[in-house]
Amino acid sequence: MVVIDDARHAAAFGETLVAGRLPVAEVTFRTPAAEEAIRILAKSGDVLVGAGTVLNTEQADRAIDAGAQFLVAPGTNPRVVEHVVKRGVPMVPGIATPSEIELATSLGAAALKFFPAETMGGVAALKAFAGPYREARFIPTGGITPEMLPSYLALKNVVACGGSWLAPREFLAAGRFDAIAALLQDARAILDGPPEIAT
Repeated sequence: MVVIDDARHAAAFGETLVAGRLPVAEVTFRTPAAEEAIRILAKSGDVLVGAGTVLNTEQADRAIDAGAQFLVAPGTNPRVVEHVVKRGVPMVPGIATPSEIELATSLGAAALKFFPAETMGGVAALKAFAGPYREARFIPTGGITPEMLPSYLALKNVVACGGSWLAPREFLAAGRFDAIAALLQDARAILDGPPEIAT
């Protein structure tokens, strides 16, 4: 999840993601630059780009028309979810309770954003959800640190994790792509695990 204040930074940011072997970005629809940033990243063809914090159908249409390949929301708004699903774009609505899981999946959502993950029980909650909701797949976000990634990604019902720590807003605003590259390298190392020792 990234907040981009200046769309002119989008291209360099995309290149940094690709070089860091994590070419996925959820650009939040919180700034005037978000729509153009999504358009730039989508045109590159190298980054899987989505729009986050999509709160209404108007934002959804703007994001999709700009090239967003998936949309994410902090909650489950039936009108928004149904609208996006009808447009043929994956929608990841936010959930925090069993009732919200049932609502979101009934509306056609294939993956659910578990938010705010750490506040709502983290790994323990996701393990509990796995019992009654065996087919549900989650993308937890909110309060997750790099050190927590392995415990989340080890769960069978977790398909990805989100976090703003990979590309802090202040780094993007200052064009500090070297610092972002270092954070991506650290995250990649966590995902890859320790190197195998030849015997």
